[in-house]
Amino acid sequence: MREKILLGIDAGGTHTDAALLACREEKVRLLASVKTITRHDDLAISVREVLAGLAKISGIADKLAAVDAVTLGTTLAVNALAQGRADTVGLVLSAGPGLDPRRFALGDHLCVMPGGLDHRGVEVTAPQPDIVAREAARWRDDKVTAVAVVGKFSPRNPAHEKIMEKAVAGVCALPVTAGHNLSGALNFPRRIATAYYNAAVERLHHNFLDAAGQALATAGIRALPRLLKSDGGAAPAALSRREPVQSILSGPAASAMGAMALCPGIEQGCSLLLDVGGTTTDMALFVDGSPVVDRDGMVINGRRTLVRALASVSIGVGGDSLITAQERRVRVGPLREGPAMAFGGARPTLLDALNVLDAAQKQYGNAAASRRGVEALAAGVGIAPDILAGQAVDEALSQITRAARALIAGINSRPAYTLAALRAVRAAEPVRIWLVGGPADCLRERLAAAFALPVDIPQHAAVANAVGAALTLPTASLEIYADTGKRLLRAPTLDIEEAIPPNYTLEMAGRRTNELLTRMLAAHPAGDGEPDEPGESGGAVEVLEADMFAVLDDYGRGSRDMRVTSRAAPGIAGRL
Repeated sequence: MREKILLGIDAGGTHTDAALLACREEKVRLLASVKTITRHDDLAISVREVLAGLAKISGIADKLAAVDAVTLGTTLAVNALAQGRADTVGLVLSAGPGLDPRRFALGDHLCVMPGGLDHRGVEVTAPQPDIVAREAARWRDDKVTAVAVVGKFSPRNPAHEKIMEKAVAGVCALPVTAGHNLSGALNFPRRIATAYYNAAVERLHHNFLDAAGQALATAGIRALPRLLKSDGGAAPAALSRREPVQSILSGPAASAMGAMALCPGIEQGCSLLLDVGGTTTDMALFVDGSPVVDRDGMVINGRRTLVRALASVSIGVGGDSLITAQERRVRVGPLREGPAMAFGGARPTLLDALNVLDAAQKQYGNAAASRRGVEALAAGVGIAPDILAGQAVDEALSQITRAARALIAGINSRPAYTLAALRAVRAAEPVRIWLVGGPADCLRERLAAAFALPVDIPQHAAVANAVGAALTLPTASLEIYADTGKRLLRAPTLDIEEAIPPNYTLEMAGRRTNELLTRMLAAHPAGDGEPDEPGESGGAVEVLEADMFAVLDDYGRGSRDMRVTSRAAPGIAGRL
């Protein structure tokens, strides 16, 4: 197999990183890496700058022109959600009889459409789309920028969701997320959260892909980009655009995949990964070298979704997190309003506090500017500058340790699985911490003391996310429903419906799901559009979950409901 050139680009809230690697038979070399400031007002500039930075490195320009695969990662969506800066969403729900759907609502803009279906997808109450149209007209004038529509049993029959979509489109041009296009699972509260957060980050997601695609094309890179997903796999950009929610935790996943490639000895025992960036700290747990997977679904702002994801947590604490002080109470984050004062910012941040405390040790940027900012803030509340800086760092460490312990406790409270194997993880308790990210050096000893664990920093820690993105293999998943009573198979996310015989079996449903997923992947090849070589398209397509339930219709006739989920297993191309 010839040597492949892999490019990873990770756009964070503070920096955009790029790593260029050479890979042959799982042996990987880092050819070059660069870092630049993320320009939120023009993301294309940030991507162009890291590509230009790579091209300036001796001997790299030719390699860059021959890139075989490009994978993107980003923390922009999770940062926006952590800071309360995602788009404002109007939520339309339809549930029919039963619990009031308002119990599960999100946001401040809610419309409940009368009408509903039963668990088989049969209409029991006619919809009233005029109510949706009136509310959508008000949203248009109320700075709502996206809409999510969710019907309780729409995976069994999307008709009411399509009526809600049409009602919104009839009065305004807001983008609409329909729940049945994201998942075939029936958990109504999680379907609501999945659709809501998909709508909240869709614009940001598309803007990033547009900017990155434009920059790559300008640089002459022909490889079609992929985007890292929350489950540690990579999806072709065209597929990723359909489901932005799948990549909300793209940045934390990039950290995890980078740790798999960079951290020697991570294969032994249990370890905690901490990625301290400029805007957030992301954390994940590893068992025997593989990140733990949250099979119950990604959690965003306390709400569980239907998105398969690595078991990770992101909190609004990073090097550029604002320090605020009121009545002698010092807080850090979650807001970021530009860089630390050490790098030209206007207000003191966690990194500035670290500069004040580490006056005799390693400091970052203009340490004098850091001290001036901390002194001014301290004077306003009557605290000595060094004490305020110490309280700020202690507060940041407290937030990180609390979040990490909650992550570990949550994993240990229910069956969990690793990315590498569908086997239960029990009593996962880390014995080591791996630390990556920009301000890693100045936090190493403090984190070791806070956790009472050894803390190691791997080589290339500052660009671990970009390395992880570059090495992540493409993957995808697909969910289908089959109902032998209706003699119908439905793949909601593909809008496919097919007739099936009454003797249809779960094994037949599994084979068909694998066929549809394989066809979907083939329609979106990696690289420059040419078929992948063996071993480059992720793991084999396999059935991940398969359930079957016996049901009776209104006339006492028996039938079988089936749900099958297949995936191309995630992984990395090799290790450094």
